[in-house]
Amino acid sequence: MSAPARVRIMLADDHKLFRAGIFALVQTLRGIEIVAEAADGREALRLVAAHRPDVVLMDVMMPNLNGLDAAARIARAFPRTRVVIVSMNADEDSVLKSLRAGAAGYVVKTADPAELELAIRAAARGERFLSSAVSQHVVAACLKRVDREQTSLERLTPRQRDVLQLIAEGHTTKEIAARLDISAKTAESYRGELMKALEIHDVASLTRYAIRAGLVSVDS
Repeated sequence: MSAPARVRIMLADDHKLFRAGIFALVQTLRGIEIVAEAADGREALRLVAAHRPDVVLMDVMMPNLNGLDAAARIARAFPRTRVVIVSMNADEDSVLKSLRAGAAGYVVKTADPAELELAIRAAARGERFLSSAVSQHVVAACLKRVDREQTSLERLTPRQRDVLQLIAEGHTTKEIAARLDISAKTAESYRGELMKALEIHDVASLTRYAIRAGLVSVDS
């Protein structure tokens, strides 16, 4: 797969200052342009459908729909659009979750700007790129674990994951129904299915589970 003559990218991060910094950086790169910006995963899905970028630079911790679930849906629905996760974390679990979600690359936010350009161009060519901050032993461990049995989180349906994140963010059933464009009764049904699937039967425990799984941050 050869890289397009001009690489069209999209930014997905809920921090305006970070997006502004990436925008300024990309303006200095030849043959790369930003076609859209999103502040959460659900907006990212809409904009990918509208603009069909070659590469999406995706944060993980975003409201409404986190970056990993958004990346997985983009990989399924828009396979020509490649996602590069841009995260503060360089640990094995974070990298593994990103690869399993279908990400084409993983760049740590503390990396040199040159690495981001390498990641963008590699993803546009259909290649995989991992930040130099992701050490060799982490890469090796990730490759060994990638085919292991699915975790309880990975066994959830996309809708159940939506509901889990929104519950953990503190939304009521009525608010969840409105955000997902479903009835309150359907939202309550999804919540019951989620609790049964995880064998967790109270909101506080669901919230703790979502934090441990990396769907939301403690500050959400």
